[in-house]
Amino acid sequence: MFTKDIGIDLGTATVLVFVRGKGIVLKEPSVVAIETDTGAVKAVGKPAQTMLGRTPENIAAIRPLRDGVISRYDVTMVMIREFLKRAMGSVLLKPRAVICIPSEITEVEERAVLDAAKQAGVQRVHLIEEPVAAALGAGIDINRPDGNMVVDIGGGTTDIAVISLGDVVVRDSVKVAGDKFDDAIIRYMRQKHNILIGERTAEAIKMRIGAVVSHPEPQFMDVKGRCLLQGLPRVVTVSSYEIMEALTPPISEVIDTICDVIERTPPALIGDIMRNGIVMTGGGSLLYGFDRLIQHVTNIPTRIADHAVSCVAMGTGIALESFDLFNENEIYVSAVRTVRG
Repeated sequence: MFTKDIGIDLGTATVLVFVRGKGIVLKEPSVVAIETDTGAVKAVGKPAQTMLGRTPENIAAIRPLRDGVISRYDVTMVMIREFLKRAMGSVLLKPRAVICIPSEITEVEERAVLDAAKQAGVQRVHLIEEPVAAALGAGIDINRPDGNMVVDIGGGTTDIAVISLGDVVVRDSVKVAGDKFDDAIIRYMRQKHNILIGERTAEAIKMRIGAVVSHPEPQFMDVKGRCLLQGLPRVVTVSSYEIMEALTPPISEVIDTICDVIERTPPALIGDIMRNGIVMTGGGSLLYGFDRLIQHVTNIPTRIADHAVSCVAMGTGIALESFDLFNENEIYVSAVRTVRG
């Protein structure tokens, strides 16, 4: 086969790969299991995720991306290479790729993404800011002279952007998202119920009864953990109201950042945003009532995009259609960065 154009949503929690002409062909956890003494890779993706918290001393299950950026360069390179192999199979030429990055990424972090992709076998890379890709994936025509606001809540970062005429007018990124939500639940269970739970249990609680506003009727879930007082297994029943209480600090930080972006938005675009509303994407947007809370605080209509979890990856696929135009910076302007391998 000839080379393929691919889009990669390199998420802190999950990696999605879009292949031009096929759509999203891979969705895997951003986890790699390695032998600690030799550095040999034991598993990547779902098999590695099942090892989290269960590995013997000589094996470590690692999440090489933290807070939206690369924390373990070598492991990230291995992970990208493996996911490309699964998504594309054998190709004669190296692929070209569009990769998403957080809005407030530093030049050093940006270079790490580019280098990791090239070392993993990508011929040419374009970087696109996550809220821009999310807007494209949500079906927003970002090239119009019309203001649109996107809030993308992923695993490591929440990215907020006001987009008009194909470029980001106002942006902000806060390292508070799905992982911090899980940490808040773990901390709450330790302080309120004196039990210790792991990341996967916290994520399960978040997905099942997580909420930022009250349910009409409380939801309940039995949670298994280790009692901090006795050191023995223990089961407690937790309500959605308690999880709402646990999530209040990180959710408040996200809301404050959204309000700050609105305050910095030019007045001419505020009317557009009032008309178009705020669009939410990413897995974190699916917390019960999150859209209603934002609408209540900002007085701006807020909706969750269709296929919210896949919007960023789908946006990279749309960006691939204009891949050859990126050299002239005709679209997305500063929202897209380019490097040749």
